[in-house]
Amino acid sequence: MKMNKTHDILQKLIKLMGFDDFSVSFDAENNRFSVFINDSDFFPPKADPPRAEKNFLPDFTSNLDHAIRLIARKAEEEGAVVDVNNYRKEREDLILELARAAARKVVADKQEMALPAMNAYERRLIHLELASRPDIKTESAGEGRDRYVMIRPI
Repeated sequence: MKMNKTHDILQKLIKLMGFDDFSVSFDAENNRFSVFINDSDFFPPKADPPRAEKNFLPDFTSNLDHAIRLIARKAEEEGAVVDVNNYRKEREDLILELARAAARKVVADKQEMALPAMNAYERRLIHLELASRPDIKTESAGEGRDRYVMIRPI
């Protein structure tokens, strides 16, 4: 298993954050750490809407991901993506489904469609997902945080 130093540091870091019930694994094929933290006070169940505003999983995942990339670089290991409680995987699946549904609608209505603003990684996922479709064209538009993907019929 590569990423041994980073794996060990990630485990220590999560422990120092005060979490006791967690697991860390590394998928070399996808270059991704999967972290599962079982703590309902910090990560409320998705089916619990009143506590949804307490769910800071997106920010927590992003910040931990950034820290681990820096740690990996310092340890002279290749950077990896961190996915906490499958947040990133579920978000990617949602974005890909949105892209496919929007493409079907664009083709059916023969009208272009703008998707919501997304970060560069999410926009790239959409471009790659729809690149093989000869009946549509995708391009990014907008500036900064307001950058989004346009899907146009050909």
